[in-house]
Amino acid sequence: MIEHYLAEIYVGLMGLAILVYAILDGYDLGVGILLPMKATEERARDIYIASIGPFWDANETWLVLAIGILLIAFPKAHSLVLYNLYLPCSIMLFGLILRGVAFDFRAKAHIDHKLAWDRTFKAGSIITACAQGYMLGDYVLGFQDSAQSAAFACLSALGVVAAYGYIGSCWLIWRTEGILQQQAILKARWFGRLTLAGVLLVSFVNPIVNPGVFVKWFSFPFSLFALLLPTMCIVLFVVNDRLFKLMPFTNDDKPWLPFSLVIVIFMCCFFGIAFSFFPDIVPGELNIYEAMSAKESLLFLLVGTAIVVPCIIVYTLMAYFIFRGKASDLTYH
Repeated sequence: MIEHYLAEIYVGLMGLAILVYAILDGYDLGVGILLPMKATEERARDIYIASIGPFWDANETWLVLAIGILLIAFPKAHSLVLYNLYLPCSIMLFGLILRGVAFDFRAKAHIDHKLAWDRTFKAGSIITACAQGYMLGDYVLGFQDSAQSAAFACLSALGVVAAYGYIGSCWLIWRTEGILQQQAILKARWFGRLTLAGVLLVSFVNPIVNPGVFVKWFSFPFSLFALLLPTMCIVLFVVNDRLFKLMPFTNDDKPWLPFSLVIVIFMCCFFGIAFSFFPDIVPGELNIYEAMSAKESLLFLLVGTAIVVPCIIVYTLMAYFIFRGKASDLTYH
């Protein structure tokens, strides 16, 4: 019995890490995707970068944590996932490297080369988002080796780019002001609608290609409760779209509200996927109880996990508290 509890604890921790990563690194990837590229928009790019500067590197800690838990707690699943996603995972790492290099070099490069590094940062953000979206689409279809699966994974890649653009633009609504905030509001409306289309596509395809998922979602009377989740998600999309028409509010009141609603949307989508596949960790092939490590190993590692995870949460909260407020012109000393 304790083995079942351990498997559920670790998959819960991994799920938490993935969700927090998708939200936190999602918005800073979104800011990179939205980075304006005209030579005359250097100040806008500086403010965009300043808005994520204190956070973006630490946000990736959650990705490292999620992969670490997968490797240590579910080694069989780690091997199977990496085997099927080796190429897109390598492309994602390449995109993350581009972002890291460009972020540092733009501060040190000659003024004539700064735009080139900004373009590199934008390219790295798009590559990373596309790779993550492709991996998500491939995972949802159970790593099927077919043209239809590849096409769906490509559509999923575009959907994740839109979702990151959506949360990134809402972050900019919160952290910028004036003309930049107005531009972010316009971008958020369009990216929100694209994201909604992507969510509806995945919600339609997933039950069709996975019979077990269809049974979970549409078995009466349980479906009356399960379908509340996608309903709430769609309602939040509509509410946010209405908010964008009303913004900016007088005295820039509650600029954080759209970002908060997108966080809830991300949570709804995540819980929808988790509900669809649990307890499978690889859809249709492997569940968490089959993939887990030895009980003794997990009990030993639980001590370290109980120390490390709260530390990550605390320093993340501290960073967001210390660097709260609007982004200003970027300066290097």
